[in-house]
Amino acid sequence: MKSVKFLLVALAMVVAFSANAQQDFSDDRLYGKWGATVEERESNIGASNYLKEAIDAKDFKRATEYFQQLLNNCPAASQQTFARGVTLYKNKAQRARSIDEKRMFIDSILFIYDQRVIYFGDHQKNGKDYILDMKARDMMKYCTTNRPLLREGLKEAIDAGIEAGRTHLDIVTSYFRFLCEDFEYDDSVTSDMILAEYERLSPLFADCAAEDEQYRDLFETSFGTSGAASCENLEALFAAKLEADPDNEAILSQAVALMSRAQCSSDFFFATTEKYYTMKPSSEAALFLAQGFKNRGDHTKALKYLREALAVETDPTKKEPLYVQIGLIEISSHNYAAAAEAARELRGINPQNGYSYFILGQCYASTPCPEDKVGGTTVYWAAYDAMTQAASLLKDEPEVLKAAQQMMNSYRAAFPPQEQCFFAELSADDTYTIKCGFAAGQTTRVRYR
Repeated sequence: MKSVKFLLVALAMVVAFSANAQQDFSDDRLYGKWGATVEERESNIGASNYLKEAIDAKDFKRATEYFQQLLNNCPAASQQTFARGVTLYKNKAQRARSIDEKRMFIDSILFIYDQRVIYFGDHQKNGKDYILDMKARDMMKYCTTNRPLLREGLKEAIDAGIEAGRTHLDIVTSYFRFLCEDFEYDDSVTSDMILAEYERLSPLFADCAAEDEQYRDLFETSFGTSGAASCENLEALFAAKLEADPDNEAILSQAVALMSRAQCSSDFFFATTEKYYTMKPSSEAALFLAQGFKNRGDHTKALKYLREALAVETDPTKKEPLYVQIGLIEISSHNYAAAAEAARELRGINPQNGYSYFILGQCYASTPCPEDKVGGTTVYWAAYDAMTQAASLLKDEPEVLKAAQQMMNSYRAAFPPQEQCFFAELSADDTYTIKCGFAAGQTTRVRYR
């Protein structure tokens, strides 16, 4: 089969040579870029045709010879020389027999892109930004272990895109994500560098299309979760921006989101967030304020904003997190009646929200029921049931899951002993309805300690 392919290539070369021999290459306007003489032009045009045929036939040794001839003799003749050169060396990298050999071929791919920029960087359609974008995408395939080189390649592509007015937001997001990830272990990546790049690149997402919102979210998440996005750094960044443009809603929104994610609690954070909330009341802004005041220990103010947002919010999905926060804050303040009310409202909106059971379980356990003839401990059956359900629904939140499991253990330890149940005429696994407290009316099962 291999010999057949070579035969076809050879035949194609003969046909191409015959066709070339019939052409007049003396016209400098048409063929001057292929060589100084008619003979050179004929040879190089033939080599361009043979290069494609050799690659198609996987005769990479012969293809390499043609590519080198074109690169040495007439690099500015055709962009196809470089496009085929990249294809050639990708094939060679795929077939490399060692890591060093593969690395050598990858270096050749990057070199070819750089040479193409030199000779065709000013092309109106497929110029520098187009070439460096392709190079960046190949670097994300081949250069993942050399992060400084990868970041440099992506940054060059972004800079060229900004200059040409054709930015690719997926490349921007990837570059910034790598930069933020490398901050943890690469000393050359500083917080000042990340802040500067965030400030430089974030405007690119200002008017992004709906299909690009995912990239904006990833960009913001990368910054928000990086060690560089400390409250101190964020305050310095946004204080300067808001001093220059204090009523800019987009900047206020950005500042509130990032500082809230960093759990800031400075006076600047509260002043900025309250200003944004006044300008644009929303459940999201109320949650930011509530979280901030909760971190500060000011539960009264936290609840104020949550209940204000709840009073005007009509979307059930946006009411959900408001009820969660109200319930958690009321529980931490030992206001069990208010916590239970919020939890029941939450359960009514979404029965699969584990926080409703997490809150209700604690409410049930908070009020013993002396009427049950077993020392008021029957409420722990209902509390255990609720917390078991919470644990099954909160598996993706390890800290809350751990707390739920610990409370389950403490509730189980508080079950009445068998002897006490015997005298109260309660048998194991009998159905039982709680008579009082926040669990009143809840049906559960009799269980012994």
